[in-house]
Amino acid sequence: MTKNIGGIDRILRIVVGIALIALAVTGMVGVWGYIGVVPLLTAAIGWCPGYAILGVDTCGCQKA
Repeated sequence: MTKNIGGIDRILRIVVGIALIALAVTGMVGVWGYIGVVPLLTAAIGWCPGYAILGVDTCGCQKA
């Protein structure tokens, strides 16, 4: 599994994930806010299955 998430992408995923979870915990959004776990997990492992399917690479780690 080659990394396909770059630095800025990873930071944005962490921020969005934490924000969604925080909104869910405070009750400002419904339980769907816990979907914020997904961007946190993809940021943690550095690989996104959606990017892999679409051939997107924000990391620049893959060779052509």
